[in-house]
Amino acid sequence: MISYIDARRLVSEAATECVHARPRERERVALELAAGRVLAEPLAADRDAPPFDRSTRDGFAVRAADVAAVPTTLKLVGEIRAGSEFRGEVASGQCVQIMTGAAVPSGADAVVMIEHTEPSAGAVVIRRSVVKGSNVVPRGREAKAGARVLAAGQRMNCADVSIAAQFGHPAVAVFARPRVAILSTGDEVVPVAQLPGPFQIRNSNSISLAAQVTLAGGAPLPLGNAPDDRTALRERIEAGLDADALVLSGGVSMGKYDLVEEVLRELGAKFRFDSVAIRPGKPAVFGLCRGKPVLGLPGNPVSTMVTFELFGVPLVDVLSGTEARPLALLKARSRHAVSLKAPLTHFLPAKLSWEAGDAQVAELSWQGSGDVAALAHADCFLVVPETKLEFPAGEWVDVLLWRERA
Repeated sequence: MISYIDARRLVSEAATECVHARPRERERVALELAAGRVLAEPLAADRDAPPFDRSTRDGFAVRAADVAAVPTTLKLVGEIRAGSEFRGEVASGQCVQIMTGAAVPSGADAVVMIEHTEPSAGAVVIRRSVVKGSNVVPRGREAKAGARVLAAGQRMNCADVSIAAQFGHPAVAVFARPRVAILSTGDEVVPVAQLPGPFQIRNSNSISLAAQVTLAGGAPLPLGNAPDDRTALRERIEAGLDADALVLSGGVSMGKYDLVEEVLRELGAKFRFDSVAIRPGKPAVFGLCRGKPVLGLPGNPVSTMVTFELFGVPLVDVLSGTEARPLALLKARSRHAVSLKAPLTHFLPAKLSWEAGDAQVAELSWQGSGDVAALAHADCFLVVPETKLEFPAGEWVDVLLWRERA
């Protein structure tokens, strides 16, 4: 049994091996569809940014030397709006009214904010001095033509999409989303649309895992449910190994009918770990089978979702062609005392709030790892390390943000 931190590292290392063995496919997508995708090629600036000396304020373009002593009056010789051009040069003793985003005219080297001026019959009274470069972004300060502005392997967010648009990239090369096969197991599991019997449950894990795979940047391939039968399970697992990765839920504990590990070993799987020192999620397993990553998660819904966040997200990240995202941990004060016994790192469904500028976290009342209804009210997990299982109310503790709710 290993720590969840070591388990995450092993998942990332194994996924990297797979990427090196089979480089990711690439495709071009329209820029408006690129958010969340991983760049396969770097993007360069096609021109300087800004392409001219740009005013950052509404005001008056001046020669800084003319306003070294204030108040002073300058002759107003024109106006320039964003996107327009001032033909001529600002001479000593002159100024031009300028709007935010407009090009600073020739001869001027600073902008006085309009708040520090007042009009005066064809002239402007300047009441605050400025130095050369005040309220001006010089041409090329943000990026030079030909410079790399986005790196390959970068997952694009809204700012990255804006940068690509600014530098003339209407479409970008991205890595194909990794195909992640999803297979639930258990005789008690029936399709979501089916009315379950008195001792059956609907297949919610396949639905939640498909959502988590999508949010992580992968393409889910649901395979339904395999019964607790060695032959049927083997057939479904072999089908899942056609994808880039396989994620299973259920069948990984120590019960008589927990067959996942046995069948995977028969298929040649080499496990990197077969239990993790966490609750919920201790029975999670991970390895490579026929060169494909296989992640086996416990079947209880809370365990399934917690362990995918811990181990499935970095797996999808690396297979997508980028680095694994760090866990979204922050500090908060616990609203209640906590006392646990099992020497494991616990992830307790919880709710964040803020009081007087401090983050506060409260564990939710829940009935164990099968209580998905409680998880629906959580926006984070209170992390209780195995090295400190008890602490009073008001203690600073670690909180893991749940990406789907953050």
